[in-house]
Amino acid sequence: MSTKTRATYRTMAEGTAEDYALIDRAEEANNAGLVPRVLSLVEALADGRQAYPISRLDHSLQSATRAVDDGRSDGYVVAALLHDVGDTYAPHAHGAFAASVIAPYVSERLAWIVKVHPEFQQYYYAPHMGGVRDAREKYRGHQWFDDCVEFCEKYDQNCFDVDFEHRPLDFFRPMVERVFAREPWTATD
Repeated sequence: MSTKTRATYRTMAEGTAEDYALIDRAEEANNAGLVPRVLSLVEALADGRQAYPISRLDHSLQSATRAVDDGRSDGYVVAALLHDVGDTYAPHAHGAFAASVIAPYVSERLAWIVKVHPEFQQYYYAPHMGGVRDAREKYRGHQWFDDCVEFCEKYDQNCFDVDFEHRPLDFFRPMVERVFAREPWTATD
């Protein structure tokens, strides 16, 4: 058995079957730690300067709690929980960031909703900030347009309530584990 811990090629074209087997084993081990890393993205929403009525972490927990309370699927709840994880790392593309995290594990529909939700959210706040309220109209006619309107109405714009008691992050861990245990790119929820 080889004791190599790193592939030895300089270009990928030079890689051997042994190199790629080593890489595959290392990636499998790395992927086993995906759920804690994803949950740390959610936890990071508590940090930074914020002027919202509640933290972005509490906002995400409210969103996911409301989705659970409405009987949504694990995939939907996880999408609600993670929809804003890009706020910390990609503030001008936070929907695309979050969608890229969940896309391999949820339906194409849910990934699309998360990706475009920032433009749909403008409906609620853009007039007060000099923006375009109807930014979402460019998606009118898309098969999931109404689904994104519903997501923003029920699980985003209303999740800044200082009196709403949400579930803690640990409550959602089993759902995140189930969703991220799925075979990538096969989800239909």
